[in-house]
Amino acid sequence: MNSPWHIEKFQPTGSAIGFEITGLLESVTSKFQKIDVHQTTQWGNLMTIDGQVMMTSKDIFIYHEMIAHTALMTHPDPRRVVIIGGGDCGTLTEVLKHKGVEHVTQCDIDECVTKLSKRHFPELCERNDDPRAEIIFSDGLKYIAECDEGSIDVLIVDSTDPVGPAEGLFNQNFYRDCFKALAPNGVLTQQSESPLMQIDLINEMRSEMRKAGFAQFATLPFPQPSYPTGWWSVTMARKSGAYFDYRTMNAESGVPTLYYTDEVHAGALSSHPFLKEALI
Repeated sequence: MNSPWHIEKFQPTGSAIGFEITGLLESVTSKFQKIDVHQTTQWGNLMTIDGQVMMTSKDIFIYHEMIAHTALMTHPDPRRVVIIGGGDCGTLTEVLKHKGVEHVTQCDIDECVTKLSKRHFPELCERNDDPRAEIIFSDGLKYIAECDEGSIDVLIVDSTDPVGPAEGLFNQNFYRDCFKALAPNGVLTQQSESPLMQIDLINEMRSEMRKAGFAQFATLPFPQPSYPTGWWSVTMARKSGAYFDYRTMNAESGVPTLYYTDEVHAGALSSHPFLKEALI
Protein backbone atom coordinates (compact mmCIF):
# COMPACT_ATOMS: atom_id res chain seq x y z
CA MET A 1 0.00 0.00 0.00
CA ASN A 2 1.34 3.43 -0.93
CA SER A 3 1.93 5.94 1.86
CA PRO A 4 -0.26 9.08 1.99
CA TRP A 5 1.10 12.40 0.82
CA HIS A 6 1.04 15.91 2.22
CA ILE A 7 0.30 18.21 -0.72
CA GLU A 8 0.56 21.98 -0.40
CA LYS A 9 -1.03 24.08 -3.10
CA PHE A 10 0.75 27.43 -3.07
CA GLN A 11 -1.58 29.94 -4.68
CA PRO A 12 0.92 32.82 -5.05
CA THR A 13 3.06 30.71 -7.42
CA GLY A 14 0.29 28.63 -8.98
CA SER A 15 2.16 25.48 -8.03
CA ALA A 16 2.15 22.65 -5.52
CA ILE A 17 4.68 20.61 -3.58
CA GLY A 18 4.23 17.23 -1.94
CA PHE A 19 5.90 14.87 0.49
CA GLU A 20 5.23 11.18 1.09
CA ILE A 21 4.44 10.76 4.77
CA THR A 22 4.37 7.74 7.05
CA GLY A 23 2.57 9.23 10.01
CA LEU A 24 1.55 12.24 12.05
CA LEU A 25 3.93 12.70 14.97
CA GLU A 26 2.14 15.58 16.68
CA SER A 27 -0.58 18.14 16.01
CA VAL A 28 -1.15 21.28 18.07
CA THR A 29 -3.59 24.13 17.60
CA SER A 30 -2.28 27.20 19.39
CA LYS A 31 -4.18 30.45 19.75
CA PHE A 32 -2.37 31.65 16.61
CA GLN A 33 -2.17 28.70 14.21
CA LYS A 34 -2.32 24.94 13.62
CA ILE A 35 1.06 23.21 13.73
CA ASP A 36 1.58 19.63 12.51
CA VAL A 37 4.71 17.50 12.45
CA HIS A 38 4.75 14.55 10.07
CA GLN A 39 7.29 11.82 9.50
CA THR A 40 8.23 11.45 5.83
CA THR A 41 9.82 8.65 3.84
CA GLN A 42 12.78 10.65 2.48
CA TRP A 43 12.82 14.13 4.06
CA GLY A 44 12.97 13.37 7.79
CA ASN A 45 10.39 15.24 9.83
CA LEU A 46 8.12 17.81 8.20
CA MET A 47 6.55 20.75 10.04
CA THR A 48 3.57 22.56 8.59
CA ILE A 49 1.75 25.62 9.88
CA ASP A 50 -1.85 25.96 8.76
CA GLY A 51 -1.06 23.37 6.11
CA GLN A 52 1.94 25.23 4.68
CA VAL A 53 5.40 23.68 4.71
CA MET A 54 7.69 25.35 7.23
CA MET A 55 10.63 22.97 7.16
CA THR A 56 11.94 19.48 6.69
CA SER A 57 14.86 17.87 8.49
CA LYS A 58 16.52 17.26 5.13
CA ASP A 59 17.06 20.77 3.83
CA ILE A 60 16.24 23.43 6.43
CA PHE A 61 19.95 23.99 7.15
CA ILE A 62 20.26 25.82 3.82
CA TYR A 63 17.67 28.41 4.81
CA HIS A 64 19.03 28.94 8.32
CA GLU A 65 22.62 29.34 7.14
CA MET A 66 21.71 31.77 4.38
CA ILE A 67 19.52 34.02 6.52
CA ALA A 68 22.04 34.09 9.39
CA HIS A 69 25.57 34.04 7.98
CA THR A 70 25.03 36.39 5.03
CA ALA A 71 23.89 39.11 7.44
CA LEU A 72 26.46 38.42 10.16
CA MET A 73 29.35 38.32 7.71
CA THR A 74 28.14 41.56 6.09
CA HIS A 75 28.29 43.46 9.39
CA PRO A 76 31.87 44.41 10.36
CA ASP A 77 31.49 43.42 14.04
CA PRO A 78 28.08 42.00 15.00
CA ARG A 79 27.67 41.85 18.75
CA ARG A 80 23.96 42.49 19.39
CA VAL A 81 21.54 40.43 17.29
CA VAL A 82 17.76 40.24 17.33
CA ILE A 83 15.71 37.55 15.58
CA ILE A 84 12.04 38.27 14.99
CA GLY A 85 10.22 34.99 14.45
CA GLY A 86 12.55 32.03 14.15
CA GLY A 87 10.57 29.91 16.58
CA ASP A 88 12.17 26.67 15.38
CA CYS A 89 15.48 28.06 16.78
CA GLY A 90 17.58 27.03 13.77
CA THR A 91 18.57 30.61 12.95
CA LEU A 92 19.41 31.20 16.61
CA THR A 93 21.74 28.20 16.54
CA GLU A 94 23.53 29.53 13.44
CA VAL A 95 23.94 33.02 14.92
CA LEU A 96 25.43 31.64 18.11
CA LYS A 97 28.18 29.88 16.16
CA HIS A 98 29.80 33.32 15.87
CA LYS A 99 32.02 33.83 18.89
CA GLY A 100 31.95 37.62 18.59
CA VAL A 101 28.19 37.76 19.15
CA GLU A 102 27.56 38.85 22.73
CA HIS A 103 23.78 38.68 22.95
CA VAL A 104 20.93 37.32 20.81
CA THR A 105 17.27 37.94 21.51
CA GLN A 106 14.77 35.75 19.69
CA CYS A 107 11.19 37.00 19.78
CA ASP A 108 8.53 34.71 18.36
CA ILE A 109 4.82 35.05 18.97
CA ASP A 110 4.05 31.33 19.30
CA GLU A 111 5.78 29.23 21.96
CA CYS A 112 4.22 26.08 20.51
CA VAL A 113 6.54 26.25 17.49
CA THR A 114 9.58 26.14 19.76
CA LYS A 115 8.17 23.34 21.90
CA LEU A 116 7.53 21.17 18.84
CA SER A 117 10.93 21.99 17.40
CA LYS A 118 12.62 20.85 20.61
CA ARG A 119 10.81 17.53 20.40
CA HIS A 120 11.03 16.81 16.68
CA PHE A 121 13.94 18.92 15.38
CA PRO A 122 16.33 18.84 18.37
CA GLU A 123 19.34 19.56 16.16
CA LEU A 124 17.95 23.08 15.65
CA CYS A 125 17.76 23.77 19.37
CA GLU A 126 21.26 22.71 20.43
CA ARG A 127 22.22 26.22 21.54
CA ASN A 128 18.99 27.30 23.23
CA ASP A 129 20.73 27.19 26.61
CA ASP A 130 23.68 29.29 25.47
CA PRO A 131 24.10 32.08 28.08
CA ARG A 132 24.15 34.64 25.26
CA ALA A 133 20.66 33.61 24.12
CA GLU A 134 17.41 35.20 25.28
CA ILE A 135 14.24 33.51 24.01
CA ILE A 136 11.00 35.38 24.51
CA PHE A 137 7.48 34.77 23.26
CA SER A 138 5.77 37.99 22.37
CA ASP A 139 4.61 40.20 19.52
CA GLY A 140 7.65 40.97 17.37
CA LEU A 141 6.13 44.19 16.10
CA LYS A 142 5.73 45.49 19.63
CA TYR A 143 9.19 44.28 20.64
CA ILE A 144 10.95 46.16 17.84
CA ALA A 145 8.87 49.28 18.40
CA GLU A 146 10.06 49.38 22.00
CA CYS A 147 13.76 48.73 21.31
CA ASP A 148 16.19 51.50 22.20
CA GLU A 149 17.41 53.55 19.27
CA GLY A 150 20.64 52.20 17.79
CA SER A 151 20.68 49.15 20.07
CA ILE A 152 20.91 46.37 17.44
CA ASP A 153 23.74 45.45 15.07
CA VAL A 154 21.96 42.75 13.04
CA LEU A 155 18.20 42.29 12.85
CA ILE A 156 16.99 39.04 11.28
CA VAL A 157 13.32 38.70 10.37
CA ASP A 158 12.82 34.94 10.13
CA SER A 159 9.10 35.00 9.45
CA THR A 160 6.52 32.83 7.80
CA ASP A 161 4.71 33.95 4.64
CA PRO A 162 3.16 37.45 4.84
CA VAL A 163 -0.21 36.24 6.08
CA GLY A 164 -1.69 35.73 9.54
CA PRO A 165 0.63 36.60 12.46
CA ALA A 166 3.47 37.56 10.06
CA GLU A 167 1.50 39.97 7.89
CA GLY A 168 2.62 43.05 9.81
CA LEU A 169 6.31 42.23 9.28
CA PHE A 170 6.24 43.34 5.64
CA ASN A 171 5.27 47.01 5.79
CA GLN A 172 6.75 50.48 6.17
CA ASN A 173 5.74 50.98 9.80
CA PHE A 174 7.63 47.87 10.87
CA TYR A 175 10.67 48.76 8.78
CA ARG A 176 10.70 52.26 10.25
CA ASP A 177 10.93 50.75 13.73
CA CYS A 178 13.71 48.43 12.48
CA PHE A 179 15.61 51.40 11.06
CA LYS A 180 15.42 53.24 14.37
CA ALA A 181 16.50 50.20 16.41
CA LEU A 182 19.54 49.47 14.25
CA ALA A 183 22.93 51.02 14.97
CA PRO A 184 24.41 53.28 12.23
CA ASN A 185 26.12 50.39 10.43
CA GLY A 186 23.31 47.94 11.18
CA VAL A 187 22.04 45.24 8.84
CA LEU A 188 18.45 44.11 8.40
CA THR A 189 17.72 40.80 6.66
CA GLN A 190 14.40 39.13 6.00
CA GLN A 191 13.19 36.03 4.18
CA SER A 192 11.68 37.25 0.91
CA GLU A 193 9.96 34.28 -0.72
CA SER A 194 10.59 33.01 -4.26
CA PRO A 195 12.77 35.21 -6.51
CA LEU A 196 11.41 33.34 -9.51
CA MET A 197 7.68 33.84 -8.92
CA GLN A 198 7.26 36.59 -6.33
CA ILE A 199 9.22 39.55 -7.68
CA ASP A 200 6.28 41.84 -6.95
CA LEU A 201 6.41 40.94 -3.25
CA ILE A 202 10.19 41.42 -3.11
CA ASN A 203 9.90 44.80 -4.82
CA GLU A 204 7.14 45.81 -2.44
CA MET A 205 9.39 44.90 0.51
CA ARG A 206 12.29 46.89 -0.92
CA SER A 207 10.01 49.85 -1.61
CA GLU A 208 8.67 49.83 1.95
CA MET A 209 12.23 49.52 3.32
CA ARG A 210 13.28 52.49 1.21
CA LYS A 211 10.38 54.60 2.48
CA ALA A 212 11.46 53.71 6.03
CA GLY A 213 14.94 55.15 5.44
CA PHE A 214 17.07 52.28 4.16
CA ALA A 215 19.12 53.20 1.11
CA GLN A 216 20.94 50.01 0.08
CA PHE A 217 19.45 46.61 -0.72
CA ALA A 218 20.54 43.17 -1.85
CA THR A 219 18.32 40.18 -2.57
CA LEU A 220 20.21 36.90 -2.34
CA PRO A 221 18.66 33.78 -3.93
CA PHE A 222 19.41 30.22 -2.89
CA PRO A 223 17.98 26.74 -3.45
CA GLN A 224 15.36 25.52 -1.00
CA PRO A 225 13.94 22.26 -2.37
CA SER A 226 11.07 21.94 0.11
CA TYR A 227 9.65 25.42 -0.57
CA PRO A 228 7.41 26.33 -3.53
CA THR A 229 9.44 26.62 -6.79
CA GLY A 230 12.51 25.19 -4.99
CA TRP A 231 14.15 28.63 -5.03
CA TRP A 232 14.02 31.10 -2.12
CA SER A 233 15.68 34.35 -1.08
CA VAL A 234 16.62 36.74 1.68
CA THR A 235 16.65 40.49 1.25
CA MET A 236 19.18 42.61 3.15
CA ALA A 237 19.07 46.34 3.82
CA ARG A 238 21.76 48.59 5.31
CA LYS A 239 21.55 51.94 7.03
CA SER A 240 25.02 53.02 5.93
CA GLY A 241 28.46 51.71 5.00
CA ALA A 242 30.01 50.27 1.88
CA TYR A 243 27.46 48.49 -0.33
CA PHE A 244 27.36 44.83 0.74
CA ASP A 245 31.02 44.04 1.27
CA TYR A 246 31.40 41.04 3.54
CA ARG A 247 34.04 39.44 5.69
CA THR A 248 35.31 36.05 4.60
CA MET A 249 34.63 33.05 6.76
CA ASN A 250 38.39 32.64 7.17
CA ALA A 251 38.22 35.59 9.57
CA GLU A 252 35.85 33.57 11.76
CA SER A 253 37.08 30.54 13.67
CA GLY A 254 34.80 27.73 14.73
CA VAL A 255 31.83 28.47 12.45
CA PRO A 256 30.94 25.10 10.90
CA THR A 257 28.52 25.17 7.97
CA LEU A 258 26.99 22.64 5.61
CA TYR A 259 25.98 25.00 2.77
CA TYR A 260 27.23 28.55 3.34
CA THR A 261 30.74 29.42 2.11
CA ASP A 262 32.49 32.58 0.96
CA GLU A 263 31.92 31.47 -2.63
CA VAL A 264 28.21 30.84 -2.02
CA HIS A 265 27.89 34.34 -0.52
CA ALA A 266 29.64 35.91 -3.50
CA GLY A 267 27.50 33.96 -5.93
CA ALA A 268 24.27 34.96 -4.21
CA LEU A 269 25.26 38.63 -4.43
CA SER A 270 25.95 38.27 -8.16
CA SER A 271 22.33 38.60 -9.17
CA HIS A 272 21.14 36.86 -12.29
CA PRO A 273 20.40 39.24 -15.18
CA PHE A 274 16.64 38.78 -14.93
CA LEU A 275 16.75 39.71 -11.22
CA LYS A 276 18.87 42.79 -11.85
CA GLU A 277 16.35 43.92 -14.43
CA ALA A 278 13.28 43.12 -12.31
CA LEU A 279 14.33 44.45 -8.90
CA ILE A 280 13.78 48.08 -8.01
